[in-house]
Amino acid sequence: MFTAVMQTPADYKVKYEEALGEIASLKHQLNEMKRLIFGSKHERFIASSDTSPSQLALDIQAEAVASCNITSAKKIEYTRTTKEVTDKKEHPGRMKLPEHLERREKIIEPAEDVSGYKKIGEEVTEELEYEPGKLFVNRIIRPKYAKQNSEGIIIAPMIERPLPKAIAGAGLLAQIVIDKYVDHLPLYRQMERFKREGINIPYSTITDWVSNTCKLILPLYDALKLPILQSDYLHADESPIKVLDKDKKGETHRGYFWVYHNSIERLVLFEYQPGRGREGPQQMLKDFKGHLQTDGYAVYDFFKEKEDITLMHCMAHARRMFYEALANDSIRAEYALKQFRLLYATERKAKEQLLTTDALHELRQKESVNVLKNLGEWMKEEYKKVLPKSAIGKALGYSIERWDELMIYTADGKLKIDNNPVENSIRPAAIGKKNYLFAGSHEAAQRSAMLYSLLGTCKLHNINPFVWLRDVLQRIPTHPINQIKELLPHNWMPLI
Repeated sequence: MFTAVMQTPADYKVKYEEALGEIASLKHQLNEMKRLIFGSKHERFIASSDTSPSQLALDIQAEAVASCNITSAKKIEYTRTTKEVTDKKEHPGRMKLPEHLERREKIIEPAEDVSGYKKIGEEVTEELEYEPGKLFVNRIIRPKYAKQNSEGIIIAPMIERPLPKAIAGAGLLAQIVIDKYVDHLPLYRQMERFKREGINIPYSTITDWVSNTCKLILPLYDALKLPILQSDYLHADESPIKVLDKDKKGETHRGYFWVYHNSIERLVLFEYQPGRGREGPQQMLKDFKGHLQTDGYAVYDFFKEKEDITLMHCMAHARRMFYEALANDSIRAEYALKQFRLLYATERKAKEQLLTTDALHELRQKESVNVLKNLGEWMKEEYKKVLPKSAIGKALGYSIERWDELMIYTADGKLKIDNNPVENSIRPAAIGKKNYLFAGSHEAAQRSAMLYSLLGTCKLHNINPFVWLRDVLQRIPTHPINQIKELLPHNWMPLI
């Protein structure tokens, strides 16, 4: 027997509000999809009502010129004096070529006979040229000598090579690694390039070279962990990577790079984990003490329970949600973005003035703390007036829930306003994944994590990664293991 359920006006109101929230959420998703496909990817916000002082001055001058009336014309005569130019200046827009580059001179003499003429100077034109990298063969020759009276044979010992059983030298091994993990060139494309030089290297061989190179420098990766995990301030983030799994034929497994960045000493550490659970960071940071800065991913929340760790959050993530909410509620989103812009203006001023950590702390207390206090109060009031499931509601809710952690950076000048340092270190890996698509195994993914760590640290210290890796591969077979940290990028000194 069917029993009718009477709906009260209050029930209809609840359903109506739920429908409005769902519609707003769907509209936001549609706008975000359109922006990702057709729109700009940057998050720089420029309010339409803002006008810079220089632009305002130009507008005033333009209006004055447009409104003036020509009443009379006068003929003005004057005499211009010029100075004779003795030195010909270089074209101001031409880039000066670095002095360290090899110069190959080509002298072009006039076609006519110049014997008996006096040379008064020369015109020099420099052009930047390039020759593709060349393969060559090192022939290591060790003469053998027979001792007198048939007492035996003498021969020099073989020099240590990175991979004694491989035909590849340190320079070739280094270039293969750099091409893939710095310049994002997959191994199969490198094989095609070698074929153009008449060298056919099987895929299994080149992958073995990379694998064995990683085994050789594994002690460096272990040594890099120490100064990172012993610091008192770290950024953390994670990035997905597709991995071939032998248990999933025809499919890839979604693994993750967990990344830890020491922005004080400019060091970065990648670690591969099969999942995105808290097991990875919990194990890696079990002895860590200090400030840990992350995005709003809930898996990091358990660090709040640790007495020795102060969890911070990323202002850029909070700002990004208001940028995405512009289409949903432009008035509230624009107001919030203007306040965020004030906070970042303070950071930019400190960077331009090269302020010390103490001076930066003082500047933040003077300029940023009040902005944060007022913005936090404004968010709480506005949240009561919006739909929680709308884009602006989600942006407000995200920040309100994490506001205390977002404000912590003002307490110490060494702390950063956002998590951008670690996100910048992840970017090369993200580009690489778009080119080589997946890792061949979980072990290969961890090898990639090791290489991204060491080569990423090279980048943070402005070190040429090829020069560093070639030198390390030549030295590490005989380098004392208890002094291995000397070969880390930030400690490395090339042999003269």
